[in-house]
Amino acid sequence: MSESGTYVLVVDVPRATTLEVGALGERDFADGTYAYVGSAFGPGGFARIDRHRELARGERDTRHWHIDYLLGHDETRLEAAVTFPDADRECELATSLPGEQVDGFGASDCDCAGHLLATSDAETIRTAAVAEGGRLRFE
Repeated sequence: MSESGTYVLVVDVPRATTLEVGALGERDFADGTYAYVGSAFGPGGFARIDRHRELARGERDTRHWHIDYLLGHDETRLEAAVTFPDADRECELATSLPGEQVDGFGASDCDCAGHLLATSDAETIRTAAVAEGGRLRFE
């Protein structure tokens, strides 16, 4: 059985951009660092993170989740992933990690404002996620 739980992806957006994000429609993203809080409790577990990495590297085209639209943009870069094995902490981390929630992004199945955070920098979000008990999967 594969490992599952909650994860945080750290994404760099080097230049401001506007993207079509599935049913959310057109969204503006300022340049900077973003943190996406997701969960992977299905049969593949954290293999979902590998799928996100492949999409970010241009090795995959299919977009299933809001974050895929951001990761699939040519100029964005997936900087790191922090995992929380066997922990269902998606909504908790989306509200407790440092950063401002991006309205509606990644939160279509809950009452959170958003699961994407506009944050100050990659090091700050990585450090905060590890301090919350996460494991750095890659950087």
